[in-house]
Amino acid sequence: MIKAESITKSFGTLQVLKGIDFYANKGEIVSIVGPSGAGKTTLLQILGTLSRPDSGQILINNQETNQLDDTRLAAFRNQSIGFVFQFHHLLPEFTAIENVCIPAFIAKVGKKEAMSRAADLLDFLSLSERFHHKPSELSGGEKQRVAVARALMNSPEVIMADEPSGNLDSENQQELHELFLTLRKEMGQTFIIVTHDTGLAGMCDRIVQMKDGLVV
Repeated sequence: MIKAESITKSFGTLQVLKGIDFYANKGEIVSIVGPSGAGKTTLLQILGTLSRPDSGQILINNQETNQLDDTRLAAFRNQSIGFVFQFHHLLPEFTAIENVCIPAFIAKVGKKEAMSRAADLLDFLSLSERFHHKPSELSGGEKQRVAVARALMNSPEVIMADEPSGNLDSENQQELHELFLTLRKEMGQTFIIVTHDTGLAGMCDRIVQMKDGLVV
């Protein structure tokens, strides 16, 4: 599903990634772990096409993403990859269901179809009573589940998550971890998860350890 070869990335004189090889199979849940400064988030951003590498190549579903210009890359990302971050990044002025609809609206999906899909996802995530609540009216766990619904909106084949449980209490952390396993079972997505959470890492199919910009 995902194959990255010889990925390097520098910011000024600081080389953050020093030649990373990485792969993930379809339907696999892979965690990326390591100390702060190891390059985990930079790697995730490059795998998710939010940032381009200085060198190396990335294939996602046999699409070499380096070959796409910015417009085509944005369209590919919108259709193929969902993102869940530590801080949910919900838009405060919109309701839960409106936030979930945003990726579909970007993809030019009609409002009726998008709202129906968003409602189904929120219902699946036990948020049917929260459709019209704004983020300020939701708990931390509810906000993160809305963010997961948004990530799933366009039925992407890959979900990229950066410290997704890092801002949650232990009960909500466990619920989120179990949700990822359920989603893989129900929807077959491939998950790449950057985490410091040993409990979440231990639930994954495979752990990739990073240190000083390298896979160790």
